Amino acid sequence: TATINLQQQLIEKDIPVVQRLFRKKTKAVLVKGRGNYLCRIRLREAIDEEGLFAAAGAGPGEEHPLRKIEAWSEATAAGDRSDLPFWAEDQLWRRVCSDSEDCLGLKCPERERCFVLRVRREAADAQVVVANHHILFSDLAARLDGAGYEQTAVLPAFRVLIMDEAHAIEARATSFFSKELTRFSLNRRLSRITRKRGDRGFGALAKLLELSAMPRAPLERLPAAVSAAREAMNALDDRAVLLFGGQAAGGRQERTYRLTQRSPALEDLLLRPMAELERRLLAVAELLGDALDGAPDELAQERAIYEARLAMRHVTELASLCARFKDFGEAPETVFWLEKGRTSQGEAFVSYVATPLDITGTMDEAVFTKFRSVVCTSATLSVGESFDFWKSRVGLARSSAQVDTAVYPSPFPFKTNALLAVDTAAPPPESPAYRDYVDRAVPRLLEASEGHALVLFTSYDAMRSAHEAARPRMAELGITLLRQGEQERSKLLDTFKADISSVLFATDSFWEGIDAPGETLQLVVICKLPFRVPTDPVQLARSEAVERRGGNAFMEISLPEAVIRLKQGFGRLIRHSEDRGAVVILDSRVATKRYGNLFVQSLPECRLVAEGLPTIAKEVRKFLFDW
Repeated sequence: TATINLQQQLIEKDIPVVQRLFRKKTKAVLVKGRGNYLCRIRLREAIDEEGLFAAAGAGPGEEHPLRKIEAWSEATAAGDRSDLPFWAEDQLWRRVCSDSEDCLGLKCPERERCFVLRVRREAADAQVVVANHHILFSDLAARLDGAGYEQTAVLPAFRVLIMDEAHAIEARATSFFSKELTRFSLNRRLSRITRKRGDRGFGALAKLLELSAMPRAPLERLPAAVSAAREAMNALDDRAVLLFGGQAAGGRQERTYRLTQRSPALEDLLLRPMAELERRLLAVAELLGDALDGAPDELAQERAIYEARLAMRHVTELASLCARFKDFGEAPETVFWLEKGRTSQGEAFVSYVATPLDITGTMDEAVFTKFRSVVCTSATLSVGESFDFWKSRVGLARSSAQVDTAVYPSPFPFKTNALLAVDTAAPPPESPAYRDYVDRAVPRLLEASEGHALVLFTSYDAMRSAHEAARPRMAELGITLLRQGEQERSKLLDTFKADISSVLFATDSFWEGIDAPGETLQLVVICKLPFRVPTDPVQLARSEAVERRGGNAFMEISLPEAVIRLKQGFGRLIRHSEDRGAVVILDSRVATKRYGNLFVQSLPECRLVAEGLPTIAKEVRKFLFDW
């Protein structure tokens, strides 16, 4: 399923219900990604690296967090971060959690006490293993890669796969079968070779130097080679960031850049610096290889040798990605693109991503023809009661697998308990007047519902503008306004649910995954039909591929995606059979465009009001309070 929260719901609520119904004892185990579990080896190394700092504590009278984790590690049965009696900061936890790139497998001296292996052993004899999409696709990618799979996997072998929230499969698979390079990922891998804390060295190099029989010459040259690779990465970022000089729609600076054809600017700002980074990384890998090749046979089983081989493989993989970027024109089946981001300190950096243009073949090989049975389920798989779009995107349209589909009616009373309203008089979304219209319409609707609302946007700028416009009137009414970004997601949702008259302004991920039954959520305002941003590089490349074969990218990709996304937003409203509420769409294209009816047909049947805003506000109030 999609999230750890949904995993826990299955384990704690749904599976026990089924077990009681069938009176059958079935062992079900929840498995999280390995990053949720403590690694004793990495903890020990982190404490060793901290040295006196860990011994002295974080401050006067305080125990160092690593020492607190160490004490907990001897008492915990699961080693799960969620069981920690205190909150470990992300940066700290990343130093001590299990990581497939660091996993020593059979060479690990803590293998018998390994928390990841413990949960895998627990899952191995279970009838049901409950995982999330992240773990599943990580596991599938590792299976396809093959290298070290048995040592790094978390999931045991399985024959039947049930994928809940299956509308998200294409996006998750696209992400997992993509390859990405950032200076942070590069520095993390290089740090596993060598890093310093004070006067002491750590990492694979330091351990190799402790083996007296190792050849010294290549090892002594490694620190300089690693430094040169870091410098080449920084130089690449400094040059590549200049590719983002253009302006996107609305005056915002472009955040993505897709490689489509070679040019002098691209050669200068990206390809030559990328080739230099490739050379520097290969130099690091070559020195490690020379050292390992010169190691006597009696050292073959040493842990340091194994760690060095892992590090060499990871550095070689990064060099290979650089080579693919350098020769991007020779791989039409891959989308090569960059994304500019900023650190918490405001420093710019670039992500270099290679994404499969089409994941259907990979999905068919890794999923649909791999297992005995695969069940895919979601409230939003169909478009107008047809599964054709979803099947085409995930590989089932051309698969040799036998495919059966069915639509089951919702148990919720939408006909009597839900109102769908469309403002037919709203200005077109591309109109200059549209932003002002939304800023005026939202507070009027919130006043009609007396809060209790979720307002969904397709852009952060529009969200911020509407939030500011609604603030004065909502303050007069004593209604709390919440906005995505003000707090961490789970805290924001907790606040929203606790203050039942509050209003949450949100975008992106908040179109799905919000479960707020009862009085907390009685109105969902969808400001704009959720068509994907046309500048998304992977979306653009896939649309161009459709057009090249003579298809219509809008009808085959953009429209069905938007319909499924709208169904997700609509689905935030009725979460219980006794819930009652309204969804208002402030996008007149539902009424004025030929394709608009497909959006309505794809939603549950409910009362429909297609009028101007004054009538809609009255109907919302009447529906919520005068029934």
